[in-house]
Formats: sequence, structure tokens, C-alpha cells
Amino acid sequence: MSTTAEQLESVKRWLLAKKPDLGDIDLDLDLIANRVIDSLRFIDFVFFLEQLTGRELQMDAESVKAFRTLRSLRDQVLTTGNGA
Repeated sequence: MSTTAEQLESVKRWLLAKKPDLGDIDLDLDLIANRVIDSLRFIDFVFFLEQLTGRELQMDAESVKAFRTLRSLRDQVLTTGNGA
């Protein structure tokens, strides 16, 4: 099983593959407001995260906040035992 840090790097690589002009993504960059993830790509992103974590992620209005930054993804989605 991957560590949280390895998973976070995988997430960053996935995002940068979609937006190579960014070069890097700060932990606190709002991925939605800065259009790193748009509404069309969001479902693909959630599917990628489910594959990465090996579990289904529950989605509701409140849990979307967990997908806004790499820091919130790390703390709320990738950390073992926690789900969005």
C-alpha cells in the first residue's frame, strides 16, 4: 500500500498531466477556483482518487470541500481510514 505522501505525489502528477502549464501545484492552491479541475474533469478526478485509494468516495455538498486543495485531499481523502 502506498503512503499518503506517495499518493499525494500521484495526485499532483495526474493534475499536472492535465495542466502542464502549471509547473507545480502548491498545497493550498484552490484547484477548483483556479480551474485545475473543472466540472467536466471532476468525475474523472474522483474516479482516479478511488482507484488510488482503493475505496469508494462518498460525495455530498459538504465533502466537495475535501477536493479543493492538495492539503485538504491529503488530510481528508488520502489519509488512511478517512473518506470524503
